[in-house]
Amino acid sequence: MDNLTVAVLGTGIMGEPIARNLLRAGLGVRVWNRTRAKAEPLAEAGADVCGEAAEAADGADVVVTMLHDGDAVEQVIAGVLPAMEEDAVWVQMSTVGAEAADRLAELARSRDVPYVDSPVLGTRKPAEDGALVVLASGPRDERVDRIFEAIGSRTMWIGAGTEASRLKLVANSWVLALTSAVGEAVALAEAFGLDPRLFLQAIEGGLMDTPYAHLKGEAIIKREFPASFPASGAAKDASLVAAAGRAAGANPRIADGVREQFRRTVELGHGEEDMAAVYYAARRSSGTGE
Repeated sequence: MDNLTVAVLGTGIMGEPIARNLLRAGLGVRVWNRTRAKAEPLAEAGADVCGEAAEAADGADVVVTMLHDGDAVEQVIAGVLPAMEEDAVWVQMSTVGAEAADRLAELARSRDVPYVDSPVLGTRKPAEDGALVVLASGPRDERVDRIFEAIGSRTMWIGAGTEASRLKLVANSWVLALTSAVGEAVALAEAFGLDPRLFLQAIEGGLMDTPYAHLKGEAIIKREFPASFPASGAAKDASLVAAAGRAAGANPRIADGVREQFRRTVELGHGEEDMAAVYYAARRSSGTGE
């Protein structure tokens, strides 16, 4: 399995560094992206840039999908599955939610393609560092292990179906709520005429403290929002959390509120900025969101 070939479909904020880490691990990598220009820089690192997703998958041992949502994955993979090798495995890393994960797993079964449900925890920097946490459900083999070792710091195997996508929603419910809460705390401090860094100093070192609050809090205070994970993606994920929770019989009222905050952030024109820009949905309205 020394000459393992991987097709990475989707080379955006997460897919691009994932492909680079696979190349650094010595794997053969083919890449495809709907906007080819976003995939082209990977050619210099040794990847084969393909014009069609099916072209990338043809002959690959593993096909990795890292696309925006379930609809995008389903649309792309429909033309890819017929091109996959008989013993190739599909590693689905996109955050698609519970319903779409089940639908994609069923699509793979209908084509007799091994399917690994494996969304990841982490944003651009952990992806660049090969430090993602991989949540995985489904068949495990050496090929899949090599991919996860190349891109992540650890892998959690938690079931044979699509349990991983459900755990991803649970984790996202936490991180999205925390990001929204930090944005609101900074907005409240400013509305009260306080230096918002006093909030960060007040929680520092105590049981309420978390490094994430300082990371996002400082970004908000400085109004610096390079997208580690864009607010538009956070809005999509928050909707997935709320919908899946309600379908499972929970009452995700916090998720509902977080979803509305991120939707408002997008409406205010900050969708392509980092999700810390959710601050703008909580600050005093100026009519412009600025």
